[in-house]
Amino acid sequence: MTKVHRLATMTWDDVPPKSLVLVPMGSTEQHGPHLPFETDTLIATAVAESIAKAMNGEGVDVILAPAIAYGASGEHQEFPGTISIGHDALRMQIVELVRSLSTWAGRIVFVNGHGGNVKSLASAIEEMRQEQHDVAWLACILESAGDAHAGSIETSVMLHLAPERVRMDKAEPGQLASLKEILPLLMSSGVKAASPSGVLGDPTTAAADIGQQLVDQLVASGAALITYAAVDDQGRLVSSELAS
Repeated sequence: MTKVHRLATMTWDDVPPKSLVLVPMGSTEQHGPHLPFETDTLIATAVAESIAKAMNGEGVDVILAPAIAYGASGEHQEFPGTISIGHDALRMQIVELVRSLSTWAGRIVFVNGHGGNVKSLASAIEEMRQEQHDVAWLACILESAGDAHAGSIETSVMLHLAPERVRMDKAEPGQLASLKEILPLLMSSGVKAASPSGVLGDPTTAAADIGQQLVDQLVASGAALITYAAVDDQGRLVSSELAS
């Protein structure tokens, strides 16, 4: 079985020189009455770990860094338990992490599981690339037009990754309108104004086998994007088609 190099459990003399470092990014925010606050962080970490395992199996030195568990989640702040550090603090954290990691790492890739982090992430990575750091970011965000948050997709993935943390007895449909329809309301008034339960989608249709397929797709595409190493103007890893 391929070993995953977890930075948190290594010692300094275990660290391979100029390794590829994957940094999972998530959030601590409400995910309805049926999913835990760590949902985004858990998904990003699981995807990053599987990518590391796959790439280490191909002879690449990949290190899995501890996850960033606090993100920009202001749109969920009306729900008790949500912890958001906002865009400015998150952006500065990313900048300082890259500057520190670059003293010993080869490449750095942030694996992001929360859409609210994108503004800070893209801005910070763009600046860091201008400073000549070898850094990029990868999205592992799971959403569709009418299933943007804690709906069928995220619940399916959690049923695959951590079924013991899913409370399907509390799962119920939330706001079913498309994200495009409700985005102005979300931007102006937050998630609770659009969905009192905090759910955007219908988690009652979730299934673990669907979640496994989705994770497998994210891992395969993520590993391919990291290997290809093309980025857009915000430092996001993109496919060869988009790069051209």
